[in-house]
Amino acid sequence: METIQTYYERQIEWSRETFGPALRTKGVLDHIRKELGEIEQEPHDLSEWVDVVILAMDGFWRHGGNAADLLPALLAKQQKNMARTWPDWRSMSEDRAIEHDRSKDASPEQGAEE
Repeated sequence: METIQTYYERQIEWSRETFGPALRTKGVLDHIRKELGEIEQEPHDLSEWVDVVILAMDGFWRHGGNAADLLPALLAKQQKNMARTWPDWRSMSEDRAIEHDRSKDASPEQGAEE
């Protein structure tokens, strides 16, 4: 049975062999920007959204993550986001990002004490 980890291990190996082992930060970001432009043109083309996911995963391993780290990182970020305070989406524009209430974020000094 395919798991996200086995998929990702295969993707990392292919990416490393195809594009090299370097960080490629600017190249990955450039490619993400191009894919976002394609999404703007055809937002219902789900393959373009998947391209962005794959590119984000490429940046993740190139900057220190590995296949076993991905799911725990996703779960931790989901838990963090769900614990944050968010404005009522009904009062927000669909054309702007909805951001959490940063006044409730721990300052670096508070984070060290907790």
